[in-house]
Amino acid sequence: MTAPVSLLRAPDPPQGLPLARKGFRPFFLLAALFACMLVPSWLLVLTGKVPPPAYFDPVSWHAHEMVFGFATAVIAGFLLTAVGNWTQRETVVGGALLGLAALWAAGRIAMLMPGALPRPLLAALDLAFLPALAIVLARPLMAAGNRRNFVMLAILTALFLADGASHLEPLGVLPLGSARKACLVGVDVILVVTLIIAGRVFPMFTRNATGVDTVRSIRLLDGLTVGGAAALALIDAFDRDGTAAALMAAAVGALALARAFRWGTRHTLRHPLLWILHAGYAWIPIGLGLRAAAAVVPAVPPSLATHAVTVGAIGSLTLGMMARVALGHTGRALVAPRPVAWGFALITAAAAVRVLVPLFLPGAYLGSLVAAGVLWTASFLTFVVAYAPILTRPRLDGRPG
Repeated sequence: MTAPVSLLRAPDPPQGLPLARKGFRPFFLLAALFACMLVPSWLLVLTGKVPPPAYFDPVSWHAHEMVFGFATAVIAGFLLTAVGNWTQRETVVGGALLGLAALWAAGRIAMLMPGALPRPLLAALDLAFLPALAIVLARPLMAAGNRRNFVMLAILTALFLADGASHLEPLGVLPLGSARKACLVGVDVILVVTLIIAGRVFPMFTRNATGVDTVRSIRLLDGLTVGGAAALALIDAFDRDGTAAALMAAAVGALALARAFRWGTRHTLRHPLLWILHAGYAWIPIGLGLRAAAAVVPAVPPSLATHAVTVGAIGSLTLGMMARVALGHTGRALVAPRPVAWGFALITAAAAVRVLVPLFLPGAYLGSLVAAGVLWTASFLTFVVAYAPILTRPRLDGRPG
């Protein structure tokens, strides 16, 4: 049988600006640049060198921009790329993609200069990005009938609601402290999507790279872990400091640890693109365990649990996934550039310093924050330097994307 002419014709060469050819390109670059800028800015605010933006209180501003700025950009870049693979339908490219990235950037600029806009308009500008992203992703998911991944639309909706709740404090609708609680719920939601993606790809990545056939996921534990994390987010939305939240955190931490026993972590040490994912994942049970401990041990500050999840898990996993996805989707070998491999070590050190030094040396708290911030910034700077040429140039194999 003769193949249709359309199948025999060579694909058209990619057109347009390389940065606009796939969602991961602008959003990974923006996220890394923002990570390099935001943490030093926070350290300057923390040490009294510069005044904080007068919208949220300083801690809530830092938390908001890390969760709904940095982490959301990484999620956008990943989902805009992954949904195209899952559905075999393009999400958004070209000028529309750059417009979506500009909408994210507009929210970040508005949050840095809150006095330039009326507060309701500032909130609306920040909140506009997540619905726009959800619409872009919903079109190919629904057209392809890809029901399995409708959960990602629910994730974006939950993030939008948490972000919206954070704005209700500066708008005078909710009392003081509400913005911080909303940001922490946002961290919970990001934890849910992290656990979903980890279960889907970490065993596969490890098995493919190491050739160890026994590496696999256990579906029951995967489901219980993700379901427990979703329940934790729901509990936290109403009573984060209660006994039920502490018990659920302990249970989810134990499940997250148990599900990873067959992921072949010990086989990954020679593969930086693997070990950073496994190391980042390890901070999830550590963080949840610290959270449960903080509920019964006064010497364990709750903030250490939060930073184990944010700096340790989210920081490491975003850096590792951005490094891997960018290589694979630009036609390059899955080998981390040497500077970025060092960056993986730096982000791991940043998490250890941020969590362990205050736990064992409380008197060195401020110094540990500064040291962790410097390590964090250096880790993402290695990504920017090594990957800016990769993200802004065409694929090596000439294919679209």
